[in-house]
Amino acid sequence: MGIPVETRFGPSGSTRQLIEQELSKTGKSADVFASADIDNPQTLFEEGLSEPVVNFTSNRMTAVVRSGLGITSDNLLDFLLKPEIKVATSTPVADPSGDYAWQIFDKTNQVKPGSSKILKDKALQLVGGNPNAPIVPNGKNNLVYFLEETKQADIFLAYYTSGKAAQAIVGGDNLQIVELPDYLATKANYGLTTLKNADPDGEKLAEYILSPSGQEILAKYGFSAPSTSVPEHQGAGGILLAVGVAFILNKKQVLLKKQLIKIVNGDAEQGCHKLFE
Repeated sequence: MGIPVETRFGPSGSTRQLIEQELSKTGKSADVFASADIDNPQTLFEEGLSEPVVNFTSNRMTAVVRSGLGITSDNLLDFLLKPEIKVATSTPVADPSGDYAWQIFDKTNQVKPGSSKILKDKALQLVGGNPNAPIVPNGKNNLVYFLEETKQADIFLAYYTSGKAAQAIVGGDNLQIVELPDYLATKANYGLTTLKNADPDGEKLAEYILSPSGQEILAKYGFSAPSTSVPEHQGAGGILLAVGVAFILNKKQVLLKKQLIKIVNGDAEQGCHKLFE
């Protein structure tokens, strides 16, 4: 019999701060921290709050676009710079997906000097902790909501896995995943860390995620193999089992049996959906 897994979703940066606050006030917080970047879990490790971090899977940034725009990898930058095209991102600092989007913008200066500032000024930070972002109705996929239902965005810079999840809802004819050209390509390395004094069952969950079975499930949902080793003295970590989101597994509420494991997967634009079944 398995033990229930309690999950909390939110932008990785904000989630890391929440863990720090909880530990400071009560001495208790999560058992496992997952984030879409290395820096946030790395911070916990360097503060002595977690174990060394492991890069357990990877993702990549893509452009998820509304149908009918005729956008390709070759003309993507031209479309991004068009004044009439609405470009959406997550929120930098609060959420890794927003940080990756800003990295993409900076790379545009290689081919069109000055493009980065233009794109950062026009970017709509619709998800990932922006207090002024529109409210997405419960149960709605963020990408589908902003690109198809409300058309508040024409292009959303998001993780590949998030685009695939959105396409599964509306079909590939309605939303298009456009791969970034080589000069804009941006990879997201995910990591995994357990908090100090974590419940032993939390450690079992982390071990399962890193196991061949766990890796096979991640690959099924579009994630790619880990590619970054993290020296112990540097720490490193945080995983986001989807588009840029972090989840926390609380004490005494983690998983035991592999065949009964259920993990809720979230992303920076979307609420959550089941990943392990």
